[in-house]
Amino acid sequence: MTSQSSSPHRRTSVSRNRKKWRSWWLKQLHSWHWISAALSLVGMLLFAITGITLNHAATIGAKPVVIEKSGMLLPSLRRMLTAPHTPDTPLPAPVAKSVAATVGLDPAGKSVEWSDTDAYVALPRPGGDAWVSIERVTGRITAETTDRGWISYLNDLHKGRNAGEAWAWFIDIFAGACILFTLTGLLLLQLHARHRPTTWPIVAAGLAIPVLLAILFVH
Repeated sequence: MTSQSSSPHRRTSVSRNRKKWRSWWLKQLHSWHWISAALSLVGMLLFAITGITLNHAATIGAKPVVIEKSGMLLPSLRRMLTAPHTPDTPLPAPVAKSVAATVGLDPAGKSVEWSDTDAYVALPRPGGDAWVSIERVTGRITAETTDRGWISYLNDLHKGRNAGEAWAWFIDIFAGACILFTLTGLLLLQLHARHRPTTWPIVAAGLAIPVLLAILFVH
């Protein structure tokens, strides 16, 4: 008698524990899903828009704006350039500071291409380019900046081109947030799929469409 009465009670307890566990699990998934969505929202919007602009880069016209500047180093600084330098050695700090003040481009700490006649510093940047050249004998500074527009700037951010270490870290963290967003979304789909019969056919279509396009049309 005791065994028969305890069996339904045990089943009720197990069912209650399962519901409690499922409720906790759902709460956790929803929390991490919206947190990762909030973290990656702006980034996903940016990368989606620049995905379109990159895909149509050939049809989006952009007229580069080139600005040239020049100046002269003081004789005391010029002498710092006449001494022998090993390849890729940065400019001496006082020279780099003077160049930045003269032409508005900061070559401090950048790798330098040393030749017998000049010191050349490439300063690539998202959406454009820049460089500084200093004649080692005369101390003449020549600088050029190229701006290809904000679309090119955003496209280069999408690719991480010449954007620096901080932006590279952002891309990695953003990618992690996107992975968390998609995985928690997948688990939520699994938990709700029993009430939505079209869930897995739609997920399968999301996989099949790009695979078929790649097989049939990408060569």
